[in-house]
Amino acid sequence: MLLKLLLLLTLVPALELVVLVYLTMLTDISVTLLVILLTGVVGAFLARGEGLKAMRRIQEETVQGRLPGDSILDGAMILVAAALLVTPGLITDATGLLLLIPFTRARVRKLVKRWIKRRIELGRVQVFKHMGFGPISHEPSTDAPESDEKGRDS
Repeated sequence: MLLKLLLLLTLVPALELVVLVYLTMLTDISVTLLVILLTGVVGAFLARGEGLKAMRRIQEETVQGRLPGDSILDGAMILVAAALLVTPGLITDATGLLLLIPFTRARVRKLVKRWIKRRIELGRVQVFKHMGFGPISHEPSTDAPESDEKGRDS
């Protein structure tokens, strides 16, 4: 995992630099800077709008008593998109813009859900209780009070 993160943090900026130098060679430094600024500004505007929509969906689903799983995942992807858009570079900007488009975000969400499910099935992810310290189990806790036959605590 550490190796993958290290590669990500070194290869992506190197590729971004190559793309920016190539764009500057094809056009002009002012065009390159303008493209970087425009994608950042437009991306921030789009991220704000999509983020507000995701927040509204989360609120609506919560009020209706449904778990807002997809909406929360959308919100997380929009947050990642915003971070990518404020990072200078064309590759990160393109990735961020793709995450802001609802159609492509839905496809990425499906892939992320499949990836998470696979990791859970392989035992690489554990789900922990909100207030507890251990993994969720289907067995009752030995510390929990026992209840009588009518379902009331004794």
